[in-house]
Amino acid sequence: QVQLVESGGGLVQAGGSLRLSCAASGRTFSSYIMGWFRQAPGKEREFVASGSGVITDYADSVKGRFTISRDNAKNTVYLQMNSLKSEDTAVYYCAAKYPLTSTWSYWGQGTQVTVST
Repeated sequence: QVQLVESGGGLVQAGGSLRLSCAASGRTFSSYIMGWFRQAPGKEREFVASGSGVITDYADSVKGRFTISRDNAKNTVYLQMNSLKSEDTAVYYCAAKYPLTSTWSYWGQGTQVTVST
C-alpha cells in the first residue's frame, strides 16, 4: 500500500514556474513507476508525465516545459513546471503503478495549480 501526498500548487502568472512535490509512504518507492496527471474543470483527467527513474514520458502539451524527477532516498517525486500557460490550470494528481502494468494503483488527493494571464 502506498499513500501519496502532493504539495506545491498555487497561483502563478503565465510564463512563470512552479514545482510540485509528491511524498510517498512505504519502503518500496523506488520500485514504482510514478506519474503526474491533471484535471481541468469540465474535462477528463489527462496524463502529464511519468518516470521510472530511468525512462520518462511526457504529454505532447508539456514536452520541453515540464520535467519529472524523483528522489528515491526521500520517497518523493517532483514535477518542475516552467513557461506555464493558462491552459495548464488544473488539479494535479500524483500517481503510482507497478512496472509493466497499465493501471495506476495509487493516487494522491491533488493540488490546485492556477495560471493567471
